[in-house]
Formats: sequence, C-alpha cells, structure tokens
Amino acid sequence: MLKPFLHEDIVEAGCDEAGRGSLAGPVVASAVILPKDFSHPALNDSKQLSQNQREMLREIIIKEAVAWSVAFIDNQEIDNMNILRASIKAMHKAIEQLRPVPRFLLIDGNRFYPYKNIEYKTVIKGDGIYSPIAAASVLAKCYRDDYMKELHAAYPLYGWDRNKGYGTKAHRQAIVEHGISPYHRKSFSLMGNKQIKIDFGADS
Repeated sequence: MLKPFLHEDIVEAGCDEAGRGSLAGPVVASAVILPKDFSHPALNDSKQLSQNQREMLREIIIKEAVAWSVAFIDNQEIDNMNILRASIKAMHKAIEQLRPVPRFLLIDGNRFYPYKNIEYKTVIKGDGIYSPIAAASVLAKCYRDDYMKELHAAYPLYGWDRNKGYGTKAHRQAIVEHGISPYHRKSFSLMGNKQIKIDFGADS
C-alpha cells in the first residue's frame, strides 16, 4: 500500500519523469497534488502497470487531483544540456504550473536541483512508495506515450508506437538502415557499444 503523503498538514506535490533513457523524443515530467485522503488499489509505479491500468488511473488522477501538470523538454534541449538537467528542468516546469503552489516536493530518484524556496525530498523508487509520486509517474508515462504515438505517424520506420523511442533491437536496426530522425537524441549512444557510422544529416 502506497503512503498518501509525507507531511499531512501542508500542500505537497509528487514529481516524476518518463523517457529519461529513450533514444528519441522528449523527456516528460509531471507534478501532482493529491487530496490527503486519496487512495486507489491499482495506483503504483507506472512501469508496473499495464497500459489499460495506466489509462484508467490517468482519468481518475485528473478528476480527483487538487492540481496536476505535465511538461515536455524536447530532444534538442536534452542534447544541449544533458538528460539529467533536462529531466530536472521538466520537473521545474511542471511544478511551476501548479496552483496552489506546493510547500513541499516529493521527487522520484536521488537527484534534484532546488526549485525556488520550496523544500523537497528525493526518494529512490519513490513511485512505488508515495501516492503523489506514483500519480505523477502515471501521467508522465501516459502523456509521453501519446506523444510518441503521434511521432510514429510521421516517422513509422522506427516503431515508436511500440518501443516509445527506447533502444530495442528493432529500433537500433532501423537507425542503421534509415539513419536518424529529427527527434533522435544525438548525444546518446544510439547504437549502444557497436561502432557503426550513423548519418546525422547536414544539420549535425
């Protein structure tokens, strides 16, 4: 059973991201403020849930949350600043949209940069411990998956409707055969440890 909060008497938001390890597409963060009495038996780390469970929970979270937000940082920004900074920037953008403004932040993971003067706590595997982080995990995952499906319609060669931009064998092979798209992260090792020349195009 997930813990509903860390502090019962103050407005507290959970934050998480999706897409950090992907080879293509944005990193997406969500911030969620839940009612202190919120609970749902299916709520968990989004990676432990089926797509149908996530979609069901997305509707419930959006309906029941005190506030929620989602923010995107695209692949070009990721390449310019590195994925850690991009992930935290996405979290900051998501937090900035929340009303009411939270007084405390529960952050999934072990790294975060302070946002304004709001106190925070990083929690390793926090999406399996605290409900607000789990809710943020679900929203970030759902909205990023939706976006990658949209990109798949324009760039169907890479199978983003299935792999969501992650480095599956089929995705990496498609990069070898077709080169990269405008949405691939050039700063990532797109072919893993294999030394294969990739055509980055004239704008690289």
